[in-house]
Amino acid sequence: MERKGECMMKTVLIIDGQGGGIGKSLTERVKRIYPDCFVLAVGTNAMATAAMLKAGADAGATGENAVAVNARRADVIAGPIGIAFADAMYGEITETMAASIARSNAHKVFVPTGKCKFHVAGCSIASLTQSVEDAAALIGQYLNQ
Repeated sequence: MERKGECMMKTVLIIDGQGGGIGKSLTERVKRIYPDCFVLAVGTNAMATAAMLKAGADAGATGENAVAVNARRADVIAGPIGIAFADAMYGEITETMAASIARSNAHKVFVPTGKCKFHVAGCSIASLTQSVEDAAALIGQYLNQ
């Protein structure tokens, strides 16, 4: 049985690109566990933003400036690990996006994927579903601080 978590109206910024599949999964999971949190979906393209909005995000925006502005406002930033690296995700992540995420005071939660060729030593290889569940649990820890 899944328990609903508390969030105290913090903002979770979920960033994704390409088709928005990881962002969609993260949005669904976070909104299911923390329905009172404000989930802001920012896509590198309109298709990614639309997927996250359809999954239940409270608001959405698209593009480099949306990432830069909202990274400053977020309590937690989440997405595939590629969002932290310039030129990742087939070039969708600009230097400005990566720098904005890195410079943000928000807690960052990254979902590892094999597609972007960034690997973190010491992390066990898990399914995408398990990685999203682990990411949602980490987000919850930061929301409840």
